[in-house]
Amino acid sequence: MAMADVTVRGAGIFGLSTAWVCARRGARVQVVDPFGAGAGSSGGLVGALAPHVPENWNPKKQFQLESLLMAESLWAEVEATGGVSPGYGRTGRLQPIIDERTLELARQREISARALWKDEAEWRVCQADSLGPWLPPSATGYVIHDTLSARMHPRRACAALVSALAVMGVEIQAEAPDQGKVVHAKGYAGLLELNAAFGKTIGGGVKGQAALLRFHEGEVPQLYADGLHIIPHADGTLAIGSTSERDFEDGTATDAQLDDVIERARSAVPVLHGAEVIERWAGVRPRAKSRAPMLGAWPGRAGHYIANGGFKIGFGMAPKAAHVMADLLLEGRDSIPAGFRVEDNL
Repeated sequence: MAMADVTVRGAGIFGLSTAWVCARRGARVQVVDPFGAGAGSSGGLVGALAPHVPENWNPKKQFQLESLLMAESLWAEVEATGGVSPGYGRTGRLQPIIDERTLELARQREISARALWKDEAEWRVCQADSLGPWLPPSATGYVIHDTLSARMHPRRACAALVSALAVMGVEIQAEAPDQGKVVHAKGYAGLLELNAAFGKTIGGGVKGQAALLRFHEGEVPQLYADGLHIIPHADGTLAIGSTSERDFEDGTATDAQLDDVIERARSAVPVLHGAEVIERWAGVRPRAKSRAPMLGAWPGRAGHYIANGGFKIGFGMAPKAAHVMADLLLEGRDSIPAGFRVEDNL
């Protein structure tokens, strides 16, 4: 086997997407994960690619905007190469407006979105009765409709990347020695290893629980109501999530907190009553100390790099993060934004 230019350790969304972009640019890549692709939080159910609110703009929000706008072409290319659909669809998002104060704030954000998102997407305040039956009840009669949000099925997205990488000659290996430059993209477990290596906490995990229902509404927007993401997938299922648990003993066990999530979703969207729950899921999402993705060289360890800390927005950040990592690995070009560097967490 030819010597690899890049070894990616970790086959979650950051690892797989970095491997994909590097391979597309002509690098010889190997991906190593003893547990297989999407074994951690990237193997979840929800898949909400939703933007930050268009106000108090900063490098993190700009990075996410650019990444969300890159997503459609990236996933189309992945699907065309490997023949597996990631379930991507830029279907938008609806959010009920609960009171007059929130309505006024939404109207202000409608203006700021035009300046920040330009012609790429819209954030609109709409009368609920103008949008049809698929929406949560709104106390004010108004909802926010943004056209930037998209959805995908996380497991299918990982499977699509695995298939596309295989066409490029890249297989997921359980174990292999380091070759070339090494990217550590190992999620929660990787953050724990970094904590030990640096002798301080630079990241940790937040447990999330989600559910999958058998419910087919077609190509409709995702909903955000009562703090929950409600995502109609392309395969006739609907995902609900999620909890955010800092303290937990078993990161993969579901419990009564998920029962509460399901009931809240049914209260927010009454049409979901009676829909069968076909899967319950729990996993631990990697959260860097800075709350932004952690990208760049591993300080003091030549030839080693880190791509971690996607937390709740890893799938949305992955297209841009993968290109930034490929720039650094293959061209020596550092385009990592402020607040995203490993050093920002030390």
